[in-house]
Amino acid sequence: MRSNDTNDRRVGQPSLQQRPLIYARTDTPQATAVRDRSAASREPAANIIRSHVDAIYDGNTTHPTPQTTPIVEQSAAANTNHATPQLVAPDASSSGASNTPPTPAITPLSTDFTATSPYDRTHTATPQPQTDQWKKYHTAWQDYYRQYYERFYLNELQKNKHQAPATSPVENEVASQPEQRIIASGADDESVSKNEALRELRENLRTKMRESASSVRKSRHFVPIAAGIVVLLMFSFLQYNRTMFAAVHAYVSPGNIDPQNIIVDPTVDVQVGPESKLIIPKINVETPVIYGVGPDHNSQMKAMESGVAHFAIPGANSVPGQVGNTVIAGHSSNDVFAPGDYKFIFAQNEKLVEGDTIYMNYGSVRYTYTITRREVVLPTEVNKIVLDTDKPMLTLISCVPLGTADKRLLIFAEQVSPSPDGATAAPEQSPDATESAPLPSNDPTFLERLFGA
Repeated sequence: MRSNDTNDRRVGQPSLQQRPLIYARTDTPQATAVRDRSAASREPAANIIRSHVDAIYDGNTTHPTPQTTPIVEQSAAANTNHATPQLVAPDASSSGASNTPPTPAITPLSTDFTATSPYDRTHTATPQPQTDQWKKYHTAWQDYYRQYYERFYLNELQKNKHQAPATSPVENEVASQPEQRIIASGADDESVSKNEALRELRENLRTKMRESASSVRKSRHFVPIAAGIVVLLMFSFLQYNRTMFAAVHAYVSPGNIDPQNIIVDPTVDVQVGPESKLIIPKINVETPVIYGVGPDHNSQMKAMESGVAHFAIPGANSVPGQVGNTVIAGHSSNDVFAPGDYKFIFAQNEKLVEGDTIYMNYGSVRYTYTITRREVVLPTEVNKIVLDTDKPMLTLISCVPLGTADKRLLIFAEQVSPSPDGATAAPEQSPDATESAPLPSNDPTFLERLFGA
């Protein structure tokens, strides 16, 4: 910064008295007259000096020889090469012309301008600043800017406080006491403690989480996701419901056996009605048996809606009481949306083992069978049920594993009552196209209905 000093001086520089520069020409008439008068005044001046010197050596220092002519005393300047004339009046007691004003003596101007430069007579050298002075200078500027920005941010915090309230307790505290956030003058430590900073960070995180949760609840972006999840659950239920329900029925008795049909002695003849039934006491099964059904898939599925179906093919077309193999098919785990009340009638067939008893009511006669063996086959292995036997046999067919139709469980049993010796031969059946029909199965699954079995 520069001051308004009229002499154009630096701040802090001592003021110097400006002396006007006088330049005199020596070739003018006025200069010649001055030189003549100067020469004329030299002799009186020399006489005065001699009188003073004589007075000093004579011891008359108190009252020197009076002089009648005024003289000019010159005072030397320390830094200039010219003198300022001064008028000295003579002693009034030693002169009769005390009322006459003194005549000034004119001293010729010096023409020597080479000894001292005009710049040196009007300017002084600027001293170089020291290190301490630079430090004080920069410290002063830093303090100025720091105070300026402190006031600026303090005003901004005050305006924000009045415009919008804080959204959290920590922000309220900051808005009510903003001066606590400003760093003190000359201090290097932070004004916010570590605990307070952590608390403020936690509050900010909680606020952001609440805002995010609120925006998610108000957003509709999750609707397609929820719809997709619902569709997936529905598809899974349509495709795999037979597995879920079959697992339940495998541990809950699916039948409703009548207590009077629980046989204590299988060799005792019991009077029964004309209805054809299958009774398995071990797994609490009592179900109607549908005879006269074709071996094709549709006929079997229709018959098994009302119980279990007689699966008759050449070589395995006998009925109870005849020599040969009587084959009975039933569902172990059919689709829950399929029609019929016997979709899980054979869900517990895997519990049957060798030696268990099975009863068949046919033609008002009860036939008793004892299980001899079990076998798991593929759906196409129809030849497994064609037996070369001279005894009345019974075979039960069901799908395994539960909930699928991948394989078939065959349970073979022999007639023990009435005596198999009185059994009649089964009628002859000529082979035809039905012989190649696969073993009965469950209804097709949801995907099989969509894309074909």
